[in-house]
Amino acid sequence: MTIPETIQRIWQSFLDFTEMFVIPDWSGLIALLPVFLVLGVIGPLLSLAVLFWLIYFLRKPRVPLASDPEPVAAPIGADGKPVIPRGEPFCYRDGLIYPANAKRCDACGDDLSVRCPKCDVGRPASISTCGNCGLVLKVRPQTQIVRPAQPPPGGAAVA
Repeated sequence: MTIPETIQRIWQSFLDFTEMFVIPDWSGLIALLPVFLVLGVIGPLLSLAVLFWLIYFLRKPRVPLASDPEPVAAPIGADGKPVIPRGEPFCYRDGLIYPANAKRCDACGDDLSVRCPKCDVGRPASISTCGNCGLVLKVRPQTQIVRPAQPPPGGAAVA
């Protein structure tokens, strides 16, 4: 084999190799059309849908936490005076029963009082120990369960 024939063979093999890229096999490309469709159209649409769902999930409105309970008016007894329950802070002047751990009356600014649940002796709400019987009364507010204000999506209430 001579040098020109060797160069001709190398050149021909180079042309055969580049022919796969320059002149494509159209039947092979048509067979790959579903793959191109998935990668080029459905893939980006699915990515955008996931992105919008993630943005909505991170920014969706949340149920606000319930605020602290307000004081309630004490029931009036037969003698016309407010009936104060044991172990709950109250303002006798305004006739209001306050939530646990309240120390001052919002209406008049006075210190709240508490009746001992064991011996029924009154004391200031800021003192946690009864001076008469020694009962330590540390009232903690109850855990609040937060529920959505509306039924779940779909309209049916979940049992």
